[in-house]
Amino acid sequence: MEKWLCEVCGYVYDPAVGAEEVPPGTPFEDLPDDWVCPECYAEKDRFSLEALNRDKGVKRK
Repeated sequence: MEKWLCEVCGYVYDPAVGAEEVPPGTPFEDLPDDWVCPECYAEKDRFSLEALNRDKGVKRK
């Protein structure tokens, strides 16, 4: 399962871990439409799979 990045605060939703009131193993696509980021309350459409994958290639000092 792939991780999703909140573009507002940087929270990463990891399906293997789940989140508040979301059991482990729940794919991002199966989260309810009204689910929000547990850190900043951003809506689900503010999460991006692409942003997380893009950032993996960035080397940081």
